[in-house]
Amino acid sequence: MTGAATDGAAQAGPHPPRLETLKLRREFLAAARAVKASAPSLILQGRRRGAAEPGDGLVRIGYTCSKKVGNAPTRNRAKRRLRAAAAKVLPQAGRPGWDYVLIGRAGATNARLFTDLLRDLEGAVARVHGAKAVER
Repeated sequence: MTGAATDGAAQAGPHPPRLETLKLRREFLAAARAVKASAPSLILQGRRRGAAEPGDGLVRIGYTCSKKVGNAPTRNRAKRRLRAAAAKVLPQAGRPGWDYVLIGRAGATNARLFTDLLRDLEGAVARVHGAKAVER
């Protein structure tokens, strides 16, 4: 029975891309200059990384909330919710070789139901990769 877990995983198909966190300011700024999609509870910025940049098979993501969202505990809660939503949505909807930045919105990121937050993120990802995205 030692191989049972790996056998099931092999039958499930290819693994979704791994999520890596953006940490450098220049990475956030590069995403801010790229494609942007708004939703009621968040703003999603996304950009395709260049061929010279590392991590071609990875989906990289950053999270941010301004002080408009609230005090530090409120911002931290909003970022935790964004992380949880990204962990559910981006392995399937995100594209390898792309950087995404999720920006929390004042009063909405914490107030919306989690299912609505997931729906907002799915729609924003679709718009970033579709024709309705705002090119900057």
